Amino acid sequence: MSSFDQPRQRHVSLSISGVVNGVPVTKSITEKTLVVAIKPNCDGCRDFVHSTLDDLGNVDVLVVSETSDPNGEWINGNQEVIISPEILDILGIKWPPFFVLIDPSTSMIITEGVVFGPSQIAKEIAPFLL
Repeated sequence: MSSFDQPRQRHVSLSISGVVNGVPVTKSITEKTLVVAIKPNCDGCRDFVHSTLDDLGNVDVLVVSETSDPNGEWINGNQEVIISPEILDILGIKWPPFFVLIDPSTSMIITEGVVFGPSQIAKEIAPFLL
């Protein structure tokens, strides 16, 4: 069972731009990459910022948000949060918390779903990492 029944496989850009701590950044996707869209005041989202993400093994992980964190929940997190409303639009993410797994060899999103936590996503993406 997965959090999203039918993944919408689609082409995406292999470059993601946004702002981290007020500094513009651009990330190039060169390996299979999990993009996790989060939002403030979200328990499952907080796990992605403050966890070591050991459950996810060797997959690259980018944590993104449409808005900054007005309450300071993400301060001192283990993961940087890229702020960019454009990322969510480009990836076709209409509502966080949500994830997509990108395969750079095809420039496609190969699976996606709702975020409940790192271990749940690790189980859902495992078949696509072989």
